[in-house]
Amino acid sequence: MAKKTATRNGKSLVIVESPAKARTISKFLGRAFTVEASIGHVRDLPQGAKQIPAEFKGEDWAYLGVNVNRNFDPVYIIPPGKTAQVRKLKGLLKEAKDLYLATDEDREGEAISWHLQELLKPKVPVHRLVFHEITKEAIQEALAHPREIDDDLVRAQEARRIIDRLYGYEVSPLLWRKVRPKLSAGRVQSVAVRLIVERERQRMGFRCATYWDLVGMFGKSDGQQFAAELISVDQRRIPSGKDFDPATGKLKDSALLLLDEPGAKQLAERLSRADFRVAALDDKPFTSKPSAPFTTSTLQQEANRKLGFTAKRTMQIAQSLYETGHITYMRTDSTNLAKVAVDAARELVRSQYGSEFLPGEPRLYQTKVKNAQEAHEAIRPAGHPFAFPESLRGELNQDEFRLYDLIWKRTVASQMADAQGRRITITVSGDNAVFQVGGKTIDFPGYLRAYVEGSDDPQADLAEQDTVLPSVTVGESLSCRELETKSHTTQPPARFSEAALTRALEEMGIGRPSTYASIIDTILAREYVFKKGNALVPTWVAFAVAQLLTDHLPNLVDYQFTAQMEDDLDAISRGESGHIDYLRGFYFGNGKPGLKRLLENKSSEIDARDIGRILIGKPDGGEPIFVRVGRYGPFIEQGERRASLREDMAPDELGVEQALELLAQSQQSEEPLGRCPETGKPVFLKIGRFGPYVQRGTPEDEEKPKNSSLLKGMKPEDVTLDVALKLLSLPRELGVHPQSGLPVVAYNGRFGPYVKCGEETRSLPAGLSPIESTLQQALDLLAQPKVMRRGFGVPKEPLKVFEGSSVTGQKIQLLEGRYGLYLNDGVTNASLPKGLAPDSLSREQAMELLAARAALGPPKKKAARRKGPARVAAKKATAPVNGQAEKPAKKATKKKAPPKKKAAAKKVVAN
Repeated sequence: MAKKTATRNGKSLVIVESPAKARTISKFLGRAFTVEASIGHVRDLPQGAKQIPAEFKGEDWAYLGVNVNRNFDPVYIIPPGKTAQVRKLKGLLKEAKDLYLATDEDREGEAISWHLQELLKPKVPVHRLVFHEITKEAIQEALAHPREIDDDLVRAQEARRIIDRLYGYEVSPLLWRKVRPKLSAGRVQSVAVRLIVERERQRMGFRCATYWDLVGMFGKSDGQQFAAELISVDQRRIPSGKDFDPATGKLKDSALLLLDEPGAKQLAERLSRADFRVAALDDKPFTSKPSAPFTTSTLQQEANRKLGFTAKRTMQIAQSLYETGHITYMRTDSTNLAKVAVDAARELVRSQYGSEFLPGEPRLYQTKVKNAQEAHEAIRPAGHPFAFPESLRGELNQDEFRLYDLIWKRTVASQMADAQGRRITITVSGDNAVFQVGGKTIDFPGYLRAYVEGSDDPQADLAEQDTVLPSVTVGESLSCRELETKSHTTQPPARFSEAALTRALEEMGIGRPSTYASIIDTILAREYVFKKGNALVPTWVAFAVAQLLTDHLPNLVDYQFTAQMEDDLDAISRGESGHIDYLRGFYFGNGKPGLKRLLENKSSEIDARDIGRILIGKPDGGEPIFVRVGRYGPFIEQGERRASLREDMAPDELGVEQALELLAQSQQSEEPLGRCPETGKPVFLKIGRFGPYVQRGTPEDEEKPKNSSLLKGMKPEDVTLDVALKLLSLPRELGVHPQSGLPVVAYNGRFGPYVKCGEETRSLPAGLSPIESTLQQALDLLAQPKVMRRGFGVPKEPLKVFEGSSVTGQKIQLLEGRYGLYLNDGVTNASLPKGLAPDSLSREQAMELLAARAALGPPKKKAARRKGPARVAAKKATAPVNGQAEKPAKKATKKKAPPKKKAAAKKVVAN
């Protein structure tokens, strides 16, 4: 190491990822240390042709940012907006006596530390600090036992990053050409989309069945009563939902007794005269064990079930709790607890619930994940003893408190005694009919006193709730007080919620739990899926993409293949295999065709018409009906007939019957309602992507025919020529204001109907239509004081406010503007990127966005457009996160090298 210079101030420089983490660590280190944040990654692959260093622009691999011809060397650059922070870190390092890299302990954190060392080129001793929680004890322990950067973890992260780049940049252009522009493919993202599409196909192919049974109310002589369900008649079992074929809706076993409504009523009449007795009594004890402490995956699932948080929101809140020292590291596959944590949890059980709730020995949990990596402890409250949730109410916001409370309870419950109870089943018989009822009683609540796990299927979970049954004996006579006929309809398999998708991916070994939040966020942002309640619903574009990949590139979305990739990458992280050999095999092939060869000639082999066509069904005696994914939205096609589809319509809601109805409506829209008496042009009622509307004229008559949406509450069947003409008259002048002399006009606006006179506007109340309103009604409204409603002229409150910016010293606000959401720190405005949910925005993300915008300088005036063809810049790629898609830049063309640029664009190739 270089000898220390006289200018060094004797302080140690500690670098972490985020300002929040820096502030928390500073509290424990004192004045001998300077703690600064890198604000995320300081280097990355180029995100577009503009970022590719000039010396590489002529290379055939330049568009990838990875030299596939020379050991897959990545080209690293400093991302836009990070130059100032890197300069600041270099300045601090010049005066430091040594450097501590204290980034997170997972692969991403290890890679950030490695990049910092490569970029800063320190001439002082370098130490790697690793800690699982941000507490004074953990920081001091890390300082006492620093280590070197783990090259195996770095290579594993780099290999994963390169795999994602190759996959995204090579496969995405195929989707652009064959499905729709601006789509993307990703190693884990595309598999997740396939899972969701296949579940929707199961729902589309599902045929429901209806069956009937009886519920009897039976009473004892002492007045106690209970309800029981019919399970068999004349030794033939009554079916349940699982006994029906989901593809046909018919019984799988003809020996079962299928009752319809008349049959059920007839049976009820017969059994009303029967004598009933207790035929059997089954009383079995049961024991229920607590769930393991949270991993990343189980925390996301439970927060989705119990708190309604998305995976991304959960991880943002957990990150904040970790960085402020309240919980341990939140990206982990391990269910293990440190001994001090076990002792802390057991002491809480003893003091808060009593010794009877404490098992004799500590509970130990083994991780089920094949390669529980890097972080070797479950998510739990930081420190010991654990802080009570109520004691943190003043420090945490509502969401942070709710998530901390969940983690605290789960951790404590994991060290509590088993719950014990009994499952009781009473069987009642009479006249060859058998009824049965089951109940559950809890004798000792054990861990349930602290925590009850959520369920993905609340309806099924209802059957597991406590049911108190009367005490009966076998052979006891019972009176049948009531027999109720009850119908049941089988249900299709439930769609994936975020929690269910997370669990499915983890069980299949696809991706890493720490990346699921970003994967789900990506498929929502790319509009492969949309949400209906808590369910993830695939779009027709997702169907087309899944169809292309499964038909023509099946390995890339094969579940076992993708899971094996995770195992291979894990082997690299353990130093068991080399990353270059693996990358070479993936891209060029190793016994089997690699990605490059798989994609050869695919563009000419694939017919876009076949890929963008999804079969709905074939009506009797008619042509098959397809959904086509067009450039401007999905539509139905049957022969030469076509009809638009609403984009918010779930695929399983479209059957043959519904499709024929939409086609008939579309055909009717080709026939005019009549002709406009003023222009002589035909007037049509049409169904478009966003609903029904009326149109005057055709594109042959004029370039943009006049059209108007139907008013709220209007149905297409209610629209006559007279109504259509009134709609087309909007905006409609009602007359002149007697005082101002300005015209008074009625409109049907985006947010509802209103009247306007000059600058004054008033919304029309319910029941007053813009096509029927009179001048006097409008004048009466305009004479009333304007009701200031949020979103209509009232200055909007900030959606979010963060503490003072470290740059400007002023508070950071998330605001809603004319063109969307944006951030402001008193000096700089920065737009919120599409796909970044406001409720999951953290202060660190806000500062990074503002820093990136500030680094670009003030907005420049647009230069006059030059003649000739426009130069099209490559689309900027989204930052990939372990299996998430990347949209590639266009291939760079060889040009004369420009003058040397700043260090931000300097090429750095990984060794």
